Amino acid sequence: MKKRNAALVLAAVGATALTAGCATGPERKPGDPLEPMNRAIFKFNDTVDQAIAVPIAKGYQKVTPQPFRTAVSNFFSNLGDISNFANDLLQLKITDATEDLMRVAFNSTFGLGGLLDWATPAGLPKHKQDFGLTLGRWGIPSGPYLVLPIFGPSSFRDSVGLAVDVRFNPMNYMEPAVRNPMYGAQFVSVRSDLLGASSLLEQAALDKYSFVRDAYTQQRKSLLKGSSAPPALPDYGDPGASDDGDTGAAAGAGSAAGGAADVSAASGAAAGGTAASGAAAESAPAAGAADNGAAAGAAGAPGAGVSGKAGTAAPAKAASGSNETAAPAAASDGAATPASAPAGQ
Repeated sequence: MKKRNAALVLAAVGATALTAGCATGPERKPGDPLEPMNRAIFKFNDTVDQAIAVPIAKGYQKVTPQPFRTAVSNFFSNLGDISNFANDLLQLKITDATEDLMRVAFNSTFGLGGLLDWATPAGLPKHKQDFGLTLGRWGIPSGPYLVLPIFGPSSFRDSVGLAVDVRFNPMNYMEPAVRNPMYGAQFVSVRSDLLGASSLLEQAALDKYSFVRDAYTQQRKSLLKGSSAPPALPDYGDPGASDDGDTGAAAGAGSAAGGAADVSAASGAAAGGTAASGAAAESAPAAGAADNGAAAGAAGAPGAGVSGKAGTAAPAKAASGSNETAAPAAASDGAATPASAPAGQ
């Protein structure tokens, strides 16, 4: 009887320990309680992206000249300013809302319907806003980190914002015969602009999921605070590599962090087009693509993509293992993402 009772007690203790382990996980981050599910969705999104989106984006780059791609990016970025205007107004950021409205009017009139971006060199800055940030502005917490199928990095609050942003997207009010091809064109354009960021992330020795999660989370906090540079990301370099090698890889990957975090958001631009102009299109502001070679940065990037030049130059810098030389590669074109700035320090 005693042996039986002891066995039952051991079984109960073991079951309790197993249940606790499944609930928390040894490496679970407090802000990411759904990590096992999120990782599975992240892997699915990455597989779809590599199998479908990347080949299409590379083909688009091969058959179209840079001026054409810049004009397409500018057009969708101009539509995104309508969403920026609405959310800045809801946040009572009157100055930013006025600048957004002036950008739309200026580029639509003098920029041939938004194909050319004259507003940025004229001193009207690009803002990055969406309804998730609007909710955050009024005190709604972000909730746990969440990876959405196809749409990529998000949170409970931003997922609600994503649904509302549909109403701010002017393309949703067009006839399907016009709307659907435009969504397709926007998806290809945004994903093409993000190729540099995703390629750089692929080359780094990183836990892609953790890096993208932290890049996205810190970028959102930075945008909510109105800051241009969030805290430095943790170092996810290969533990077995040398210190210099780790520093170089982290700096090179950091220059693409914000853009890489929005690669999935670019895919979401075509998966129903919910936040196409309000979020994914903002990842690739065409002014940056034209003048600075900007790729995208989000997810969404807040009018701050990963520089197209940095996307090619940064790996070489990272290979050199020099933190001091890697950072300027991304910053020289003035197009580093908020998540990238600290990584080069």
